[in-house]
Amino acid sequence: MLVISLELACGPRPPVAPFFSVLPLGVRPTLPVPIANPITREKVELGRRLFLDKQLSRDNSVACASCHIPERGFTDGRPVAIGVGGAVGRRNAPTLLNRAYGRAFFWDGRAATLEQQALLPMVTATELANTHEEIVRRLEERPPYVRRFTRAFGTDQITIERVAEAIANFERTLVSGDSPFDRYDVLRDTMALSPLARQGLELFRGRANCVVCHDGLLFTDEQFHNTGVAWRDGAVADSGRFAVTRRWEDLGAFKTPALRDVALTAPYMHDGSVGTLEEVVDFYDRGGRPNPHLDAAIGPLNLTPDQKGALVEFLKSLTGRRVGT
Repeated sequence: MLVISLELACGPRPPVAPFFSVLPLGVRPTLPVPIANPITREKVELGRRLFLDKQLSRDNSVACASCHIPERGFTDGRPVAIGVGGAVGRRNAPTLLNRAYGRAFFWDGRAATLEQQALLPMVTATELANTHEEIVRRLEERPPYVRRFTRAFGTDQITIERVAEAIANFERTLVSGDSPFDRYDVLRDTMALSPLARQGLELFRGRANCVVCHDGLLFTDEQFHNTGVAWRDGAVADSGRFAVTRRWEDLGAFKTPALRDVALTAPYMHDGSVGTLEEVVDFYDRGGRPNPHLDAAIGPLNLTPDQKGALVEFLKSLTGRRVGT
């Protein structure tokens, strides 16, 4: 267990109360918090209520929590997200665990902060399908929300920016760590991992070279890679990062997902097209799906069935303990 201090993007530390006294083993010992949106219990609680509130959707039928379910690692268990009126989205709902440490958000990285990320699903036709103006109007009509905004921000003014800041505060508290892997790797507890999981760890760091993309404490480089998932019959089904950067080398590239708690977040890939961890390992063992922009690090691994099983066992060892609300 590690003592937390609030790490700021820049400038002097503002007078805010830390939300956690400790963070779980394995994650960074500081919780990154932007200077423009210091974390407080009042904002976190407000954000939690907003996260759960279906009133934010156009027809009061779905909430942020509809696609980000705690028991599923804050995903929804579907290949792609389902929004208002049963609208089918294009992409799999990514986990929110440990996203306080993220540097880009959404599969294509089109949001640079959690605050920006919180704003977009509210107005996306296949998600909450509302307008920012309507959301503010509805909240202003509910006295309990007015009181909560006053406690969180010091005034009773409700703005969509404050809505996003509160939700982002809540999301920053969703931290997971203290997994069997952490106890083995940090505390040197040799009993924390089974022999099969230890073999999987060696493959992960060695011959399989998974760490080329899944490195660091969160097992992600926060970069964008083309593994071929988006390519079908010689054509790209989803342009991915290219839609943001307009660089041809980003065509069909998607953000490397973090692997902590990955056993909870099936199905996998940006489109949910891979159902199990075993199938994920098979996909990479084949060398992904060939296409003109395939990442140079992707190639056939030729693993044995036992080696594939060991990798899966190691990935399961990344399931940790969640702190926060």
